[in-house]
Amino acid sequence: MDVYNAVWTRQSIRRFTDRPVPREVFERVLTAAANAPSGSNLQPWNVYVVSGDLLTKLKNTVAVRVAAGDPGDDREFANLPPEVRSPYLERMAALGEGLYGSQGVARGDVAGRARIRARNWNCFGAGTALFCYLDRDMPKPRWADVGIYLQTVMLLLRAEGLHSCAQEIWGEYHRSVAEVTAPPPERMLFCGMSIGFADPTVTHPRIRRAPLSETVTFLD
Repeated sequence: MDVYNAVWTRQSIRRFTDRPVPREVFERVLTAAANAPSGSNLQPWNVYVVSGDLLTKLKNTVAVRVAAGDPGDDREFANLPPEVRSPYLERMAALGEGLYGSQGVARGDVAGRARIRARNWNCFGAGTALFCYLDRDMPKPRWADVGIYLQTVMLLLRAEGLHSCAQEIWGEYHRSVAEVTAPPPERMLFCGMSIGFADPTVTHPRIRRAPLSETVTFLD
């Protein structure tokens, strides 16, 4: 698979099969992904790959918390600006339309949206999850390094015939994740990622992207 094909076919998959992914595939992908650019060669990403009984334990732990109405842990960073304005507001609306509308869940259906949202903590059925941490004292440019690294991982997964879904939402229950990953105290959970084979029996809607003219300015 060439790079363009990997980019065009990568999307956030929210329904996986239970087919296991061999460990050697992850070792191959993560070894190659380490070549992602990194300012001053800090390579600030710290990755934990969780599967099997440990992932089942994590899924069950968070499911119990969610079912009990537990609002989650204090977030360690904001993932949205205090006020989402145009054009970002419209892009978020496109996500909601694709994610909830395609499943017949209306904007005002609070219970329906909560039900779909809760699938995040089951990794959408995937049998493997990746959790990416970085040190709390890393400045913003090094957060960018982590994003570049994760995109590299996701494109390499496509080259292996796999799909993924990056999930900052795991930060809502980062203490439960830490019970499994046991990171040192200086590390903070940036995001999780569900990884596996896309379920071919369901439709995976693609979310609209902004046109080039909206995000790119050519200066001659």
